[in-house]
Order: sequence, then C-alpha cells, then structure tokens
Amino acid sequence: MPTISHILKHAQQRGKLAGLPYAGALTPVEANLIWHQAPGARLVDVRSHAEWDLVGEIPGSVQLEWQAYPGWVPNPYFLQQLKQQVDMEALVMFICRSGERSHQAALVAHNAGYTEVYNVLEGFEGCKSADGKRGQDGGWKTADLPWKHR
Repeated sequence: MPTISHILKHAQQRGKLAGLPYAGALTPVEANLIWHQAPGARLVDVRSHAEWDLVGEIPGSVQLEWQAYPGWVPNPYFLQQLKQQVDMEALVMFICRSGERSHQAALVAHNAGYTEVYNVLEGFEGCKSADGKRGQDGGWKTADLPWKHR
C-alpha cells in the first residue's frame, strides 16, 4: 500500500501539471486512503442536498452545499460554514459529482488561507459515458468506496 507521503507527492505533481493554485488533485481511491490514514484529514462533499438524498452520501464526510438545488443557487455562507466545520490547518479534500464544483470550492478555500487543499478528480459519480450517463466511468461509487443511500 502506498504511503501518505507518496500519494500526496503524486497529487501535488498532478496539481502542478494542471496549473492548480492549491495543493493538488487526488483520485477517489487516493482520497479515501488519505482520509482514513492522515490524522485530521477531512473530506468535504460539496454536492447538493438533493444529490445526497437521491444519489447517495459518503458516511462521515462533511456535507456542505456549494450550490442548492433547484436552480443551482450559490451558497452565500459556504466559506463561513467551512470555517466552522473544518480547521484551517487541516488537510481538506473537496468532492462533488464530477470534480468541477469541488475545484471551485478548493479555489475558494485556498484563497481564504487553507493550506492543504485538494480536489478529488472524477467526483462521486465520475465522467459522463458516451451515452450521457454517469456512474460508469470513474468516480467514488465506481471505485466501490464507502457510500450509502439515505
């Protein structure tokens, strides 16, 4: 099994190659390993309440909406809520459906002073397949990582 240092080094290299201003980018499997092995690491799920209810949730993650459904209205209290729930010194990993909203959340956290910020690539459901469906190509669920329906 790879070490925390080894995983983070690769995630940081990915981040540099992608030009990310925050620490790096993790695969779902890497994020799960870090989350369970690195003391104080936090996984922040920024999907909507509707997604947690209808698609599934990750037990033990911090659930903090980036946008609310319907209408995908931005959460004006996102940063305030993040600061209340996640220490600024924590290694924090953001996940959403596909990695886009979590990237935006990672940018906001980084700009607010969080120092160890990572995006979870592929998100919870992964990329769309050729026929436009999610949950078949990458993502937390496809990797068979812990999740459940409410």
